[in-house]
Amino acid sequence: MNLSKSLFAEFFGTAWLVFGGCGAAVLAAGFPGLGIGFAGVALAFGLTVLTMAYAIGHISGCHLNPAVSIGLVVGRRFPLARLLPYIVAQLFGGFVGAAALLVIARGKPGFVLGNFAANGYGAHSPGGYNLQACFVAEMVLTFFFLLIILGSTDVRAPKGFAPLAIGLGLTLIHLIGIPVTNLSVNPARSTGPALFVRGWALSQLWLFWAAPIAGALLAGLIYHNFFAEKPVPTSHAVPAKPEYEPLPGTSAGD
Repeated sequence: MNLSKSLFAEFFGTAWLVFGGCGAAVLAAGFPGLGIGFAGVALAFGLTVLTMAYAIGHISGCHLNPAVSIGLVVGRRFPLARLLPYIVAQLFGGFVGAAALLVIARGKPGFVLGNFAANGYGAHSPGGYNLQACFVAEMVLTFFFLLIILGSTDVRAPKGFAPLAIGLGLTLIHLIGIPVTNLSVNPARSTGPALFVRGWALSQLWLFWAAPIAGALLAGLIYHNFFAEKPVPTSHAVPAKPEYEPLPGTSAGD
């Protein structure tokens, strides 16, 4: 797929993820008497990925997340040459999604920015979890999220169900992680709101890059080396079966 089309898709998809997921947290979760709570916010994040997977998966692969792109490179599912442009598009999308949300949120009288769905640890963790707990949570949950992505898009997996598995997987990890860090597993999702909250959010942003990337790297290495189907060496001229089903918008040799 043409790179410029893929980058536009990643931009709009990541903007939708931040606007939809963080928007549910900022606008709907605390609405008096009708708030959707943690479960509603978790579902909102899952639905953003599920809907975009069907909308743009065939264009860009629907990564929407620098950690996902990095994990897919390590897992031999995505070309290294496209990694940096994808990350830039995702970060820009996250910023625009957060900016659009802020414009809407400010339209309510008495609006206070607060944490604006930013991710944090220690005093800025929703449940008061310390740095170590938050780092482990972000790393482990990103690790399993990448395993879900790599497994559901494998050529041996049932066809057509990957967006459902990925969207529901993101919902599940949010149900686990929102009380710990507001849950990131996505540096672009964390960076967008942090740029507007500034202060503590920017000073703690490093964790929401380092931990998700560490989890994604580990998942890519483990899946490629232990779970991917390897071609069987043969002296006969039999075409080797590909290790994986290419992600939408890519090709096996991309």
